[in-house]
Amino acid sequence: MTMTDPTPPRFATPGSHAEVEEGTTLMPRFGADGLIAAVVTDFETGDVVMLAWMNAEALARTIETGEGWYWSRSRQELWHKGATSGHAQTVRELRIDCDQDAVWIKVSTAGTGANCHTGRKGCFYRTVPVGQKVTPALQLDFTGDVPLFDPKAVYGG
Repeated sequence: MTMTDPTPPRFATPGSHAEVEEGTTLMPRFGADGLIAAVVTDFETGDVVMLAWMNAEALARTIETGEGWYWSRSRQELWHKGATSGHAQTVRELRIDCDQDAVWIKVSTAGTGANCHTGRKGCFYRTVPVGQKVTPALQLDFTGDVPLFDPKAVYGG
C-alpha cells in the first residue's frame, strides 16, 4: 500500500470554511504530500509522547481499530505502533483541530509504556536552550527520561 493508494476516499471532501470549522462531519484536510500531523499524548499524564504523520489509511485504521497507525515518512510505509515492540497504543480519545488539518490522539501504551523507538516513554527527551545564540555547536540537554527497554534487543542493530 502506498501513500497515494487509489482506493475510494473514506472521508468526506472538505467543504466550506464554516463546514470545516463548525460542522459535525469529519473531513480531514491532508497536505499536498497526503499527510496530516498527529500529536500523540499520554492519556493519564497529558505528556506529549510523539509527533507522527498519518495518511488517509492510517487515520481510518486508527479510527476503526482504536489503535495507533501512522505513515512512516522515512520508510514510506504504513506502520502499526507496537507491532514490533509490543508497545501498542490504545486510543482513548481522538480530536481534530479547527481547520481539520491536524489530529490530537490521547493514548494508553501497552508494555513498559514506551512510545519512542529509543526505548523512552516519549520522543521529546531533550531540551533546546532558549535565549542563546544559535550556532552549529548548540548543545541539547537530556531531561532524565531514560530508556524503558533496550531498542537493540527489540529492533536489532
